[in-house]
Amino acid sequence: MNRFPMWKIIIVAIVCAFGILYTLPNFVSKSALSGLPDWLPTKQVNLGLDLQGGSHLLLQVDADTVKTKMMDSLVDGVRDSLRQQGDNVGYRDLAHDGEVVSFTLRDPADEDKARDRLSDLSNIMPNGQRDVVIASDDGRITLTPSEAAITARLSAAVDQSIEIVRRRVDETGVNEPAIQRQGSDRILVQLPGIDDPDRIKRLLGETAQLTFHLVDLTADVGAAGRVPPGSKRLPSLEEDGRTYIIKSRIMVSGENLEDAQATFQQGQPVVSIRFDGLGAKQFGRATTENVGKPFAIVLDNKVVSAPRINEPILGGSAVISGGFNVAGAQDLALLLRAGALPAPLDILEERSVGPDLGADSIAAGKVAGIIGIIAVAVFMIASYGLFGIIANVALAMNIFLIMAVLSVLGATLTLPGIAGIVLTIGMAVDANVLIFERIREELRVGKTPLNAINSGFGRAFTTIIDANVTTGIAAVILFVMGSGPVKGFAVTLLIGIISSMFTAIMLSRMLISFWMQRKRPKTLEI
Repeated sequence: MNRFPMWKIIIVAIVCAFGILYTLPNFVSKSALSGLPDWLPTKQVNLGLDLQGGSHLLLQVDADTVKTKMMDSLVDGVRDSLRQQGDNVGYRDLAHDGEVVSFTLRDPADEDKARDRLSDLSNIMPNGQRDVVIASDDGRITLTPSEAAITARLSAAVDQSIEIVRRRVDETGVNEPAIQRQGSDRILVQLPGIDDPDRIKRLLGETAQLTFHLVDLTADVGAAGRVPPGSKRLPSLEEDGRTYIIKSRIMVSGENLEDAQATFQQGQPVVSIRFDGLGAKQFGRATTENVGKPFAIVLDNKVVSAPRINEPILGGSAVISGGFNVAGAQDLALLLRAGALPAPLDILEERSVGPDLGADSIAAGKVAGIIGIIAVAVFMIASYGLFGIIANVALAMNIFLIMAVLSVLGATLTLPGIAGIVLTIGMAVDANVLIFERIREELRVGKTPLNAINSGFGRAFTTIIDANVTTGIAAVILFVMGSGPVKGFAVTLLIGIISSMFTAIMLSRMLISFWMQRKRPKTLEI
C-alpha cells in the first residue's frame, strides 16, 4: 500500500487529465471554441428538447394509403402476368375494393392458365404463410393479401418513412434530433433548438412524390368536362383554381432523381433537377417522342407546371419553375433530395417547449446538483475527516469524467439525464463509505494503519463490485427497454457507475497512498 505502482499512477493521471480536458469546452461559448486550435477538444454536451426548447411531434403513417398502394401494385402485377407476348389471357372488370383484387376471365377454360401465371404473385413468407391467397370460382378469380403481408408492408413503410424524415431533418441543420419508432405505425420526432416549427411541419407533412405526365389535349378542361379513361384531373399547385387533365401513365418517376438544387433562372427562383442513368434515359425518350406537347410536372397530385417540350432533353437535367419564392424553392429541393415518403404522415400530437422553460429546468438541475454535492461533501468530511476530503476530491473528478464522456459521445442531455447525474453524486461516495467503514472495523481489531487500509480496500472490493453490477444491470434494462428520456437517464447512470468505481478504487487509493508515504501515521483518525 505504501508504494502505489507507477503504471497505475500513469493510468489515473491520464484518465483524470482526459476528464478535465474534455469537460472544459462545456464552460466556453461556441464562438470561443471555434477560435481554438484543431487539436484541442471542442465537443460539448448537447442539450435536449426539454432543456433548450424546440418541437415535439408524434407522426402516424397513413396505413390506408399504404394498403391502397399495395392493392394498386397487385392490380398492376395481375395485369402484367395475364398479358404476355403473343399469349394473352382475356379478362374483364379487373379492380380492387381495398380488400380484394378480382377479375373475370372471358373464357373460364383459361382458369388453370391464369392461376399458373398468377402464382408468381403469391410468395411464402417467413412465417410459412402465403402473402397473397388466390381463389377462383367459375371464371371469377380473387387475390387477397394476408394480414401478415399487410402488416409487413406497413412496417416497411414506417422504416422507410423514418429514414426519409431523418434525411429531411438533417438537411435543415437541426442538431441532435431524436427520431424513433413508436408502436406499429407511429414516429416520434424531437427537434431541440428549432426556431421555425411550422416549416418543419410542412417539410415532414409533404409526401414529395414527383412524377412527369403528358397532358391530355383531347379532354375538355372545364369543370364539367368528362375525363377520358386513362386520364385524371389534377389541380394546380398554385391554388388558383386552374385544373389540368393529364394522362395517368407516369412517363418519368421521381424515384430516379439524383439531385435537386434551388437556383435562379431569369431572376426567378427555380429548382434544378438531375436524374440518374435510368431516369435520364426515360426522360430523354419521353421528351424525344413528344416534342411540341405539354409535359406536366406533378408533385403530390398537384401540377407544379406544364411547360411545352420544345426539343428533346437528353442530358438528364431539367428545371422546375412554378412561381416559387426563394424559401419555397429551397424547401422543394430539400424534399426532392430526401426522397418521397411511401405514405402521408399525419401529426397526432404536437408540443412546443420554449427556451425559457428549458432554462428553468437547467437552473433547477444546477441547484439540485449543487445542493447534492454540498450535502454529500459536508457529510463525508463530518464522518471521515481527512479521508472524507479525499472522497470529495474523487467525487469532483467523478463529475468531470461523466461530463467528459457525454461530451466525447456527443450525447444529448435531458432533464432525466440531469436526474441521473444527481443520483450518481449520491452513489459516487457509496464505495468510499464501504471502504472507510471496513478500515474502521480493521482498526478496531487492532491492526496497524497500513494493514487496516490494505484490508479495507481489499475486502470491500467484492462488495463494491456486487453493488455496482446490480445497479448497472438495472440501468442496462432501462436503456434496452426504455425510450427517449428513460434512455438518457440510463446512459448517465451507467457512465456514473463506471466512473465512480474508478475514482473510488483507483483515485482514492492513490491519494491515500501518497498521504501515507508522506505522513507515515502511527494511528488513524477516521
